[in-house]
Amino acid sequence: MRVNPILDWSYRDVWSFLITCKVKYCSLYDQGYTSIGSIHDTVPNALLSDSSSEKSFRPAYMLTDGRLERAGRTKKINPKVEMNSAASNGINDTEGGRMISRAASIIVVGDEILFGTTEDNLGAALCKKLHAIGWRVSHVAVVRNEIDSVAEEVERCKSTDDMVFIFGGLGPLHSDVSLAGVAKAFGVRLAPDEEFEDYLSQLMGNNYTGDRNEMAQLPEGITELLHHKTLPLPLIKCRNVIALAATNMDELDTEWDCLLGTQESGLMPSKPFVSKHLSTTLSDVQIASVLAKLCLEFSDVYIGCHRISRAGPLVVNLTGKDNQRVDAAAEKLTSSFEGQFSQLNSCK
Repeated sequence: MRVNPILDWSYRDVWSFLITCKVKYCSLYDQGYTSIGSIHDTVPNALLSDSSSEKSFRPAYMLTDGRLERAGRTKKINPKVEMNSAASNGINDTEGGRMISRAASIIVVGDEILFGTTEDNLGAALCKKLHAIGWRVSHVAVVRNEIDSVAEEVERCKSTDDMVFIFGGLGPLHSDVSLAGVAKAFGVRLAPDEEFEDYLSQLMGNNYTGDRNEMAQLPEGITELLHHKTLPLPLIKCRNVIALAATNMDELDTEWDCLLGTQESGLMPSKPFVSKHLSTTLSDVQIASVLAKLCLEFSDVYIGCHRISRAGPLVVNLTGKDNQRVDAAAEKLTSSFEGQFSQLNSCK
């Protein structure tokens, strides 16, 4: 088995390792610093500024795009100049606001998906919904109906993303282990929740079994119930982990609308992404070097490629929060290959 050297690890890989293995690191990384150099060129990364909490900056592991790690360095300036402003790293507050996007992970629990019995359509739909409100999905995983499997995935995601959404595994069946996995990830136990128990009693009537109903067992001390008049049961939120009960698209639409309408969910829309999709018949080899340089020049624009079919055209997707920057990246690419690219209305 080949083991990738640490030098091949991405920014996210490094932080996942440090947090999962509980390795101690410099406390400055918890104060918004992402690239530590000398006292004259190191400042908090403006992309981690957080006006929604008492802390001025979020921890380094919350940076959603590792390519922007070096935004925590200043250009060479006079050491006497005051450097406690986030804007001193060359990105002012307005620019930083355009580039900041919250990150979310999606965990789907279900042996039936891994067996190929059913397909996961909800995860992809949630990706689209998050993208539409300016959130970036950093990770989607499908795990088994096992407490340890759920706990390991939640443990990894809850520390590196602003929000974690979990589907499946909710209920009284032996395979419904999602909440137990969430509890284990946070190091707490499951305990009866009287308020949730009352909701279950009203919903299930004579079929309800009181305090023996496993569905009323919630992670102790970290659970918040998200109420909405259109929901038969409140949604369950454990710190930054939200358990979705949806089993089909209509139910997901309803729960999503409720989350957006509930301030307690913490799901605050940010500036939406803008995208351009360009199609070409050029080969991967012909455009590879140009795209590599483009990624360096436009580090705030996500540049990805896919083919509709192996013999079909190559589609280049450019996505960002600054429309001018996305347009500029597209123009730079198309001008490098005059007449070889056409714009698509959709990347499908």
